[in-house]
Formats: sequence, structure tokens, C-alpha cells
Amino acid sequence: MKVAIAGASGMVGRALSSYLSKNGHTVTALRRKPNGGATDAFVDVTPDSMQDFDAVINLAGENIAGKRWDEDQKKLIVDSRVTTTSFLANTLAKTVGPRVFINASAVGIYGNRGDEKLTEESTAGSGFLASTCQQWEDATKSAKRPGLRVVLARLGVVLNKDGGALNKMLLPFQLGAGGVLGTGRQYMSWIALDDVVSAMAFLLQSDIEGPVNLTAPEPATNAEFTKTMAKVLHRPAILPAPAFGLKLILGDMAQEMLLEGNRVMPAKLQNAGFRFDHANLEMAIAHELKPKAETLEASAVK
Repeated sequence: MKVAIAGASGMVGRALSSYLSKNGHTVTALRRKPNGGATDAFVDVTPDSMQDFDAVINLAGENIAGKRWDEDQKKLIVDSRVTTTSFLANTLAKTVGPRVFINASAVGIYGNRGDEKLTEESTAGSGFLASTCQQWEDATKSAKRPGLRVVLARLGVVLNKDGGALNKMLLPFQLGAGGVLGTGRQYMSWIALDDVVSAMAFLLQSDIEGPVNLTAPEPATNAEFTKTMAKVLHRPAILPAPAFGLKLILGDMAQEMLLEGNRVMPAKLQNAGFRFDHANLEMAIAHELKPKAETLEASAVK
């Protein structure tokens, strides 16, 4: 397949581009304009230029954990997703080339739901992240036309040692300063980067459309995740981070990203026969951190 990827320079985009290329697909990275809007978000992207692609994957968007959430940052987070998605959707509606449009979204659309098991049939929640995801997904609606399958890939927390949440957690745990956040009862719906990539490739070839949860089948509470990280790294995890301290430092971001959570299940992927390589949390973390964990142990012995 000939695949165009927006957001190809990000953590998921780089891994996906490499995977698809190694498996015989032709990958083209779409270049985003620094200040592009809903009508000119990408360089040299027109209905004619998109005609030869079989699929388009949109992973573009401002890092939600890059900065404290003031009003300007919130606007940037929303606009960076909605404008690029609207542009691609409107372009794809005017061409008959691509047969698949996979647009990233996130499990944040479900909001804070405690221990309720959530599937693609579950309703959207409330809060900034839920609202952002709803606007993000709504922006794909103009792409719908005969012959184009639209997939909304609702990503969980992606585990990768070189980026994302796991990378940020690593140093505190290595120093013995890891600990439970808030009550520790909030669920974290996670997925290994390898499984994100293989799931995206699976979605390219399947007939699945609409919302699809890209999460491992065993969501973990923050307390369970903390215990597992400590076990894999052979380090204590005894320094809890109280909710008031996190809110003081990070503001609204702490509440929605660290102190709240949801228990999201990959129902559509499992029903379609997709097989996860890293379905177990301990095995997934060990897979990602094995080189660093071994280096840490060797240094400790010395």
C-alpha cells in the first residue's frame, strides 16, 4: 500500500513509518505548515496530490503533556488536532484515491469513569480531554464518502522507553522515588508501542471502521502500575505523590491526566482477531525497559 502519514515525526509516527516500510509499504510523511489552518494545514496536500495514496493516517497534534494547561495551551492542544483533521478530511472528500483514513484520537474521550469497563459502545465523558477528543473525532465527518473507510483510533497511554509517559516515569523509579499518585485507584488504559504499530497495520487491512480502542486488554490501576514498575526495576516505590501537591504543580493537567482515569477495553480489535504481543503489564514494561534495567543492575553490582 501507499500510505501518507501526518505526524510521522512523533513517537508513534516514527515507529509506524519504520514498521510499514519494512513490511513492503511505501510511506510518505506529510509536512505540516507551522501556522497552517483548516484550509492550508499541510504543504503540497491537495485532492490531486492525494489521489495516488491507498491510505492516510493522521497522528498530528500538540503534546498534551508538553506544558502546563493555561488557556493558550488548551487552545493549542485543541486547534492542532481539529484544524489538521478538518483539512485532511475535507481534502479526502474531494478525491477518490485513498480507501482508508485512520485518524488518531484518545481514550480521554471517555472521561473519568472509575472502574466501569468501557468499550467502543460506551458514551463520551466530560472534561477538557473528553471535549477535545469529541471535537477531534467530529472533524473527520466531512471525509465520509463512498469507498472511504474512516477509523477513529482511540489510543491509550503508549508505553515506550524512549518517549511518552513511561520515559518520564523512569528516572524517579530508578532513584527510588517512584510512588502512587493520589489514591492509586484510578485506572490507566495502556498499550505497548509495538502493539500500537501492529494494530494500526491491522486496521489498514481490515474492514473495521468508526471508533477503535487501542489499549491492552488488561488495564491497570495506578497502584498496580506503580507496583509493577518497581518490581521490574527492582526498586522501592514508597513515596506517594499526594493529589494536592500534583495539582499545585501541574494544575488542571494533574487532575485529568494523573488523578483520574478510565478502564478501556479493546473490544473491536479482540473481536476481529487481533493478537497483542504485550497483553500483560509486567511483560510489556520488562520488554521496554530490559536494556535500562540490566544496565541499572550492573551499575549497582559495581
